[in-house]
Amino acid sequence: MNDEEFLELRQRMVAVIAAKTIFTCGQLGKAALSPRVMAAMGEIPRHRFVPLELQPDAYVDSPLPIGFDKTISQPFIVAVMTDLLDLQPADTVLEIGTGLGYQTAILSRLARQVYSMELIDELAQQARRRLARHGCTNVQVGVRNGWHGWPEHAPFDKVLVAAAPDLIPPSLIDQMKPGGKMVIPAGLPDEQQLMLVEKNAAGHVTTRQIFAVRFSLLDDAD
Repeated sequence: MNDEEFLELRQRMVAVIAAKTIFTCGQLGKAALSPRVMAAMGEIPRHRFVPLELQPDAYVDSPLPIGFDKTISQPFIVAVMTDLLDLQPADTVLEIGTGLGYQTAILSRLARQVYSMELIDELAQQARRRLARHGCTNVQVGVRNGWHGWPEHAPFDKVLVAAAPDLIPPSLIDQMKPGGKMVIPAGLPDEQQLMLVEKNAAGHVTTRQIFAVRFSLLDDAD
């Protein structure tokens, strides 16, 4: 497939995301996602962040396998999680679960700096190469357990977690700035909910359930 064909598929993907947003407006509290988020979804070439043999399916609104029993999240979920963060151009973001770097690339387009953590070294290496080829110079990918966050670079304006713990790790809440937001799936494997966590200026934390999701588990082991 050529770039023009991929562009057409990407435009269709964005239209599907817009339609699904309307369908879930009762849970999201809005009928449309941020124009900045939708523009990034329309610009970042998802086919560059999936295995070569899956490129023809890159713009289907579905998760895709990337090896090591991991997947790249479906585009609708990527868009919703990004939108919930309300990213600002000056934000510093912590991402947990780099995978092959697609969500990372979206974040890098919308924030000042992204620190992304991946537990599997081979995936992290591939993500670094893919992000570099795409010109994402404001991203640092580290190989470590995301449960503990990345205290060397904390605090963060926004946190996005692409793996699900049973309970939200206190370490991640501690690494949020006052006024910060975190989007994270949490709950037992068959009862996961996408959660929006907000910390106000006084440090008080509130959570809101968005809708049911299914993510790989976030391991709390050292």
